[in-house]
Amino acid sequence: MEKIITTLQERKKTVTRLTKNSKLFKTIINAIQDKKGHQIVSLDLKKIDEAVADFFILCEANSNIQVKAIADNIKKLVEEECGENPYHIEHGDKWTLVDYVNVVVHIFQHEQRMFYGLESLWADAPRTEH
Repeated sequence: MEKIITTLQERKKTVTRLTKNSKLFKTIINAIQDKKGHQIVSLDLKKIDEAVADFFILCEANSNIQVKAIADNIKKLVEEECGENPYHIEHGDKWTLVDYVNVVVHIFQHEQRMFYGLESLWADAPRTEH
């Protein structure tokens, strides 16, 4: 068990952390804006030990069609510009999650964003509006 803990601690020290200036981060923000996503917010989770990613990016869409369009555009532009595919996509009509491991994108319709309140759950993370 001690060996596993040491290995995980060492891994954490050597992992390259993303910044807001990274190509992946900027491409995701641009992809959201291209499809008229609004209320775009990023939460910087790097200093939170329990966090599963470096950033959460949250945005709103006005309809289930726009939720899908934003998710599809993120996937397309990130693949074209960064050569990366999502680790996982969780499709929903009112909330879709696109997971790039270091960046997790949440595309909500307004009611779902308010109901789940991710921003309040991660209130100790620095927040940037885009």
